[in-house]
Amino acid sequence: MAVNNPYQSYQQNSVNTASPGQLTLMLYNGCLKFINLAKHAVLAKDMQTKNTNIQKAQKIVQELMVTLNMDLEVSQNMMSLYDYINRRLIEANIKNDTTILDEVEGLVIEFRDAWKQVIQLNRQKQHSQGGMA
Repeated sequence: MAVNNPYQSYQQNSVNTASPGQLTLMLYNGCLKFINLAKHAVLAKDMQTKNTNIQKAQKIVQELMVTLNMDLEVSQNMMSLYDYINRRLIEANIKNDTTILDEVEGLVIEFRDAWKQVIQLNRQKQHSQGGMA
């Protein structure tokens, strides 16, 4: 079945052509989107939507965990933090607690912003190394 929606085509092309770094950034942004949707659902007392969006956020965190290079010490620390986030998402889902979702959102924002800086530094390094001869 062909996709006739131009936005869906654009999204699919964005994912297919993204670098690994950009894909990680997309995962962080997706996780934040689902946490935000879950918070709104809790406030609206829409438990099905809350549950669905928290589970989507958990799946993203689990994907981030799977893709870590465990040979690096920083990855071992990140694994612990991702595990903490995953457990807090479960707790937020059970308790319908937006304060836990706020906490998790803050952590994911920090990771996303740090990752953006890594991408920017790598781009600067590539441009300076490939510079003008």
